[in-house]
Formats: sequence, C-alpha cells, structure tokens
Amino acid sequence: MKDSISSCISQLQESIVSLEHGSCDINDVLKALGLDNAQMRSAQIIALMDMLSDGITPITPDLITSLLDIAEAQKKFFYCIGGLLDQGGAPVESRKETEPVCDTESREKLASAPDKYEQEMMAEMLAMTGEAPPEDEGWEKVESQSDFSPAETEQASEQTEDIESEPVAAAAKQIPDEEQSTTVQPTPAKKKDTQAISSIRVSTQQLDSLIELVGKLMVTYAVIAQTKTDNISKIASSLSELDKVIRNLQSEVDEIRLVPLKQIFMPMHRLVKSTSQKLDKRIKFTINGEELALDKTIVECLNEPLVHLLRNALDHGIESAEDRQMCGKDEMGNVSLNAFRKGEFAYIEISDDGKGLDADVLLSKAMERGLADPEKEYAKEEIYEFILQSGFSTASAVTDISGRGVGMDAVVTAIQNTLDGKVSISSELGKGSTFTIAIPLSRSVNEGIVDALVTTVGPETFIFPSREVLEVYEPVEKEFTDLPDGRETVSVRGKVHPLIRMYKVFDLPAPSEEVIPKVILVKMGDTVAAIMVDEVLRQQKAVVTGFTLPVNSIYKLPILGFGMMGEHDALVVDTETLIASYMEGDS
Repeated sequence: MKDSISSCISQLQESIVSLEHGSCDINDVLKALGLDNAQMRSAQIIALMDMLSDGITPITPDLITSLLDIAEAQKKFFYCIGGLLDQGGAPVESRKETEPVCDTESREKLASAPDKYEQEMMAEMLAMTGEAPPEDEGWEKVESQSDFSPAETEQASEQTEDIESEPVAAAAKQIPDEEQSTTVQPTPAKKKDTQAISSIRVSTQQLDSLIELVGKLMVTYAVIAQTKTDNISKIASSLSELDKVIRNLQSEVDEIRLVPLKQIFMPMHRLVKSTSQKLDKRIKFTINGEELALDKTIVECLNEPLVHLLRNALDHGIESAEDRQMCGKDEMGNVSLNAFRKGEFAYIEISDDGKGLDADVLLSKAMERGLADPEKEYAKEEIYEFILQSGFSTASAVTDISGRGVGMDAVVTAIQNTLDGKVSISSELGKGSTFTIAIPLSRSVNEGIVDALVTTVGPETFIFPSREVLEVYEPVEKEFTDLPDGRETVSVRGKVHPLIRMYKVFDLPAPSEEVIPKVILVKMGDTVAAIMVDEVLRQQKAVVTGFTLPVNSIYKLPILGFGMMGEHDALVVDTETLIASYMEGDS
C-alpha cells in the first residue's frame, strides 16, 4: 500500500514541477489535487481559482511550492488512513457510546498526551518515512525499513513535524485496547537499497529497436547453425555480423539505462524549503540541467551527496537576513543546482551567494584537529579540501542539520570511492562558494557487460574491470621493497605504490620461481595500488552476474560476482574492497 501511495504522489509531484517549464496544464494538476471542484463560500476565492485555471495567474516558484505541499499533505493523509485500516476498525456501538464532544481544552489535552495507540501510529508513520522516533519523548523504538531515497526521506521527515496529532489521536481513541500491539513488526520482505531506482521509463521506439535487433540476432544464429562446417568464409562473415548486432544491442541497452536527473532533482525543492524554514532564511532555489540523463547506477549514488551539499550551502553558506543586509546583499539568498556534460564527464554544481569560505579559519580549525602541518604552506584550494575530511566541521553547535562532521565525508565516500569521481571547491570570501562534482560516465561494473582484463593466479582465473586499470607492468626484483609493518611496495617508473599479492589474499599456492609476475596498476579515487598476478592473458568483453547465494556476506571476499566469457567463467575482482581492506591492514 505504501509503495502504491508513494508512486501516485510522485507522479503528481512531477506534474507540478513540470508547470514551471510549461510542459503541463494547470487544470490537470488542479483536477488531480481535487481543487477543480472545491466548494468555497467566498466569491473572492472562487474568482482566484478561476483566474488560476484560466491562465491569468502566473506560475511562480511559490505557487509550485504550495502545490507540492498539498501533494505531501495528501500523502500523509493516505498514510494515516492506511495505518488505521491495518489496525482494524472499532465496533459501531463503541463509537456511538465513547465518541465524546471534544471542546478546545480536551482536544489540547488529547494532543499533548498521546496514548499508547497514537504512539504506535506516529512511530509507524515515522518508520515509513525513514525517521527514527524521539525516544526521549516517550515514543516506542521501531525497527523498520524505508523504500525512499535520501532526498525523499528528508522531505517526508520534515513534513512529519508539521502534522497535527489531533485527528490521529481522536481516531486512535476509538480502537479497543485489546486490538493494539505494543510494537510495529518489521516487514519480512528483503530489505531494499534506499537509493535504488526501481523502474525506468522506456520509449516505444527503443523497444521497437530492441525487438528488431533481437530478430537480427536470431536470423544470424540460424544462418550460422545451418552453414556447413567446411564453409569457413560464410561462418566468418556471419560471426562478424553477429558481433555487430551484439554491439548495437549493448548500445541500446545502455541507452535504456539512462535516467534523467529530474528524478532526484525534483525532491530537492522540498528539501531546500523545509531546511530554509528551519534555519529562518529566505532562499531562491534554481535548478538547471535536470533533463541531463545519466546511467541509473550513477543517479542512485548522487542522492545522498546532493542532500549533504545543499544542506551545507543553506546552513554554512547563506547568511541570515540581518547579516546579508549589513553586507549590502538582498535578504533572499540564492542557491543553484546545475548539471551539465563535457566530453566523457558529467558535472554537477551546487552554488550559493553566501559568505564564502574563510581560508584562515579553515586552516586554524584543521591545525586544531591535527589535519594540517603547521610547517607547510597551503594554497587556498588545498585548505578548502580540509572540509572534505572526516569529522571536520566549523559549526559552533551540533544540530540536526550540521555540526556532526559526517556530511562532507559521506560526499567524498559516494563520489570518489563509489563513482570514481572528484569533488572540487571554489570560493570567494563574501561572495559565495561552488562545490563541483565531476563524474566519469563509464557504466558501473556491478552489472551488465564490461571490458575485462583476464588474468591467472595459480590455478584460478580472475577478471579486473578495465576501466579501473591504468597499466600492466612487469617489475624486476630490485623494485620490490618490504616495509617495517610487513607490507610491500613496488616502484613503477620511479613512483612507489602499495603491493597486493593476489595469491595471499585468496590463500592460493605461491607461484613457482619460473613464473614472471605482472602487476596491474589500479586506481580507485585518489589511491593507486599495484596488484600482482601470475599472468595477464587478454582483454575481452565479459558479462558480470551476481551470486545466487550470499557468498560475500559469508566469506568477506573482494569479489563482485561471476564474469561469463564463453566456455569458461571467472571471478570478477572488487578492486575497491580489495584496496580498502589492504589500506586498513587486513591483507
């Protein structure tokens, strides 16, 4: 039920945001919200509604925000109804006998002192939106799961604070005590990734193209199957055609996986509005480039970084209205979210016209925490990067918005380690700051068809995703160095890199002296490591599939899954996990 409600309201919100671009009719939105035939006693209000439906009233950001608020209120309304229905209705006789006439005083007492059922209902609603109930106020602890993305969770959790508890409490009083349960049982279904995109819209033209390519694939296979083995030239020609069809098919599938950034940009309107209200700041929020389409794996990983960066801009970047007036600025601060593509990289910028970054203050805070060397001179860009360190915060107090020092660290983890991207910061004191995320457009190696580097370690075959490989190098004995802590390094053209021996990681027999080992330089984020294998065989396409059993959770191996290459399969190495475990000292 929850998924159905969320899906319907999300489609409605998308239509509301489309009003700003003129791609949707206001009358359709009013009809969907139930406002087209709303009964109003005031002739002035009726006239206002008529002016809006006739196109006389302009579509402004404030109007769109108000319509989004109505849609969110409807979502909470349906959640409340769904929660009450799940508990069962009270008998008609008890309603008639126990239904009191609530005056103002009794209603205030009812709202201020929630009973056991109201606590359970509110806890369940908070669990639906992913927010933990405040235990210090007497709410019961709930273990549940959320199907919402971080941005949707943020917007829903902020909405929960604005809901009056009176209707829920009044309805809760009508439920007999014996029908109440003390805890909300978690759903037995398998927990989903809160950032995962569950569906993608595909045009009929793309489907027709896929069907056509599959038809060509079947015809080419039939030609190969019917060709006699002595006709080598015809078989070679058919195989060439088969390779062409497969490549076109892969290209079409890659196109289908593209998801517009609008899907995660749209909820940011509500995030900015709710956060600015909590901070008591007036914000003008603009979005550009939401039509840019990226692979769904990239879009899934962008939710959390954008939430942290926008909250950082609102809290630390934009000044209060009084401070902006003293600086000669407009009381309303400007925050923008821009997306664009250059070459093989996608760029996302979060800009504000606030106070900017004070390099001296940041350097002083970094020295206090031992992050900076007092003897070293840093450029401004290097000082700004201290913000991205774990535990670094310039907030004077810890709040639910900032001060914990975990936000920017999460951004770095998602962008650099997961997407192999980069976060850069530019700022001018007194004029504002810009955080830029640069992401390579290569597809994720966790699924699908990838370019693979096929290697051997002892009797086993391993696959390394080619997009993470810098080069293959054959070192000599003098280029190896042992460190005091037991680790090893290797020098590759004058640069020293940490060395990971694959046979030690997977507890395989050591190679014989006749084997000339090869090292594969792999880059993950800012780290470059050398992984030693016995032999590098070739580079080819491979189909990566996950395990049917939870192998990784049992054995904790740095393996993504199986790589199917034809007659033989091989294990696909998770280089990110492999390097991370080595840096932590587990190897």
